[in-house]
Amino acid sequence: MFKSKLSELLDGHKLTEDEAMYMMDQIMSGEVLPTQIASFLSILRFRGETIEEVTGFARAMRAHAKTFSYHDEVMDTCGTGGDNASTFNISTAVAIVLSSLGVNIAKHGNRSFSSKSGSADVLETLGISIQSTPEEAVQALDDKNMCFLFAPLFHASMKHAAGPRKELGFRTVFNILGPLANPANSSRQLLGVFNYESALKMAHALSRLGTKRALLVNGEDGLDEISICGRTNMVLVEGDKVKEFKLQPEDVGLERGSFNDLKVSNSQESAALIEAIFKGEGNQSATDIVCLNAGAGLFTYGKVSTIEEGVHQARKAINQGTALEQLEKLRSHVGVERLA
Repeated sequence: MFKSKLSELLDGHKLTEDEAMYMMDQIMSGEVLPTQIASFLSILRFRGETIEEVTGFARAMRAHAKTFSYHDEVMDTCGTGGDNASTFNISTAVAIVLSSLGVNIAKHGNRSFSSKSGSADVLETLGISIQSTPEEAVQALDDKNMCFLFAPLFHASMKHAAGPRKELGFRTVFNILGPLANPANSSRQLLGVFNYESALKMAHALSRLGTKRALLVNGEDGLDEISICGRTNMVLVEGDKVKEFKLQPEDVGLERGSFNDLKVSNSQESAALIEAIFKGEGNQSATDIVCLNAGAGLFTYGKVSTIEEGVHQARKAINQGTALEQLEKLRSHVGVERLA
């Protein structure tokens, strides 16, 4: 049936939510050849995915994932990646800042497939463990307000698609699906997306999937973050309500920054810049974009009533050393050795 559905997709057929669930279930179950998976991903990338397809794929991924529940609300800052901007790992730095301010972060992520540095790569370089069981993740949340959920450990069924993804080398529907399948069932998300059309699809899918509150962002300069360099398109999801708006750095009291100051070549440079920011030695643009996105995270979690207020709180966490202290706490987790 998968093979026949591929033919239908080539002819322009769009999947219902149930059909999408079936096709993703077949991939997750190892019933599909790597060449068929590559064809499937290529077709979807060429024509784009519908809201029904994204929702169905996400439901299937969630069904195959190793999940756990936490006694309090958790938030994810997992983005789609795939913007080809070669920036440092902004959302990972933001996760550390947020956790230093009492936000429970269940950071979902992976190694790089289509970027210079994945969240797992930079955390490992910073000396933070990326290996955890559900029990260890809960303990890390209790002790440090943050855990990292390494996608291959919690989405073992994804191994069937790993080869085709890596060989294709370009952004696929899995960039969209990762943030929709957090193993901790995060009820709140700050989600950077590589383009606004996809952000809208994901927002409506999250609404159908029962999220409590999510903020999806896409910089008009192409960033899958809230941009410090220009205007950002944003979608706020609150239950079944989806609201669109725009934001510029000046709206929250920040000056526009330089895109070049955000660029890195690898995970080592990304880790070095994140640490420099927390030590008060980072360049202004990099520091400001972390404050901007962390401020939005505090707003999404409900810690503050406006993004501007959140920016001030994030800046305070960096200036007073709270974020740096949190980085050291995360490094001191049992069994972690900092990499050179």
